Amino acid sequence: MTDLPTPLSLWMDTARAPDRTATPFPGSADVAVLGGGIAGLTTAYLLARAGRSVVVLEAETVAGGVSGHTTAKVTTQHAIKYSTLAQRHGAPAAVQYAAAQTAALEWIAGSCAELGIDGDFSRQDSFVYTTDPGHAETLQREADSAAQAGLPASFVTKVPLDVPAVAAVRFTGQAQFHPRRWLLGLADQLERAGGQIVEGARALGVDEFGGPTVRTSRGDLRAGEVVVATHYPIFDRGLFFARLDPIRDLVVAGPVAENAAPSGMFLEAETNRSVRGYFKDGVPMAIVGGEHYRVGESIDVEDRYRSLAEWAAKHVGLHRVSHRWSAHDMSTVDSVPFVGRYHPAARHLWVATGFGQWGMTGGTAAGLLLRDLITGEDNPGAALFDPNRFDLGSAGSLLSNNITVAKHLVGDHLGALRESTRLDDLAAGEAKVMRVGGSMVAAYRSGDDGMLHTVGAHCTHLGCLVAFNNAEKTWDCPCHGSRFAIDGSVIQGPATRPLPRRPD
Repeated sequence: MTDLPTPLSLWMDTARAPDRTATPFPGSADVAVLGGGIAGLTTAYLLARAGRSVVVLEAETVAGGVSGHTTAKVTTQHAIKYSTLAQRHGAPAAVQYAAAQTAALEWIAGSCAELGIDGDFSRQDSFVYTTDPGHAETLQREADSAAQAGLPASFVTKVPLDVPAVAAVRFTGQAQFHPRRWLLGLADQLERAGGQIVEGARALGVDEFGGPTVRTSRGDLRAGEVVVATHYPIFDRGLFFARLDPIRDLVVAGPVAENAAPSGMFLEAETNRSVRGYFKDGVPMAIVGGEHYRVGESIDVEDRYRSLAEWAAKHVGLHRVSHRWSAHDMSTVDSVPFVGRYHPAARHLWVATGFGQWGMTGGTAAGLLLRDLITGEDNPGAALFDPNRFDLGSAGSLLSNNITVAKHLVGDHLGALRESTRLDDLAAGEAKVMRVGGSMVAAYRSGDDGMLHTVGAHCTHLGCLVAFNNAEKTWDCPCHGSRFAIDGSVIQGPATRPLPRRPD
């Protein structure tokens, strides 16, 4: 399967959003929510329902970022999660995490019905499986821990998928949906509740003292509370860049042979290959994710897409790729999201991040928790998700992640300095980071018209050298996951400033 379409999310292609570019920029609000994804919109809607005046500031378009580029499993089964939680934090932590995710799942289910949002919500069983007999015991422990945490979990030896599974953990009563339809419906309900959504307003900074003020590309907004739900927190005062690991997963989707969409949701424990079904205009489809890598690694992303499509053809019956996209995930060092006060001294600045591939329930759970924290209600999950918690057991992961960053800071510069290619030598479709005069330059020559595009190669966040993503045609930072278009404009943070343009 060599012919792949231009990257486009199935969710973005099948749900149109209203044009909100004419929304006037407000001067103040009780709550400013930065980010129009699932965490931001859920938080904003819940607070508007609680009587607060709420403004959502979105850099691009609602549900057009991370939440519009997911596999959209709405499940409490988060890979091998509950045995690890119980071992690291104790059994009560596993129970609390399970309760938060279950509440999120059921809140989505109930709200779809209550609000009349057609989000293609359907109940499915979910499986985490292994093809390695040596890992069966690990899955047995996970099934036991999940069941003890109050979840509908059991250990099974077969899955309804064409893979040589030898063991699996099965969760019944889980769900899948169309994330963009759900979020566009939620955005509409937010506006009906009196909230405002401002698109094309990129947050550039926040002044916490004297009453929070958010500085954006469209002006300043004063707010009583500020919630940063931008996937990667854009302000460094919480040192989140040192505590989050940016990972990117690839996704392919298309019609399946013999009109048999996968029944259930599946995840391979060792490879993180993900499978679920979908019906587009009545046509059965498969959605398959995997081939994850650290953002900004110098790899052939196109080749990884082909590998994923070939696996999907063999095991799921995918006979044509109609859509492909990539999903951006942030993981914390202890695999529990950060939801709460932005830093220890924060009083009116809040954050939600680090959902680690499970943002549908994780982002929703974050909204439910932030609603309680901001309105002064007790929430038993507050301590578990506290962004300022200290976990000595996570020190090794933290050190490893930052060693990786240090290697990129030094090694990528040395590699670029050795690069002998000149700008004039770049072939059509080729991209390189190289030294031009006294500057490091990121250069790409378009494959269709041969036009040369050059921008500064240092990420505007903390100065790491960017690397080219040959599938999405973007410049990605391997240190903290910022992504830029070939013209240097910001696609994803934590960077807020574009790469400087250079004369070609």
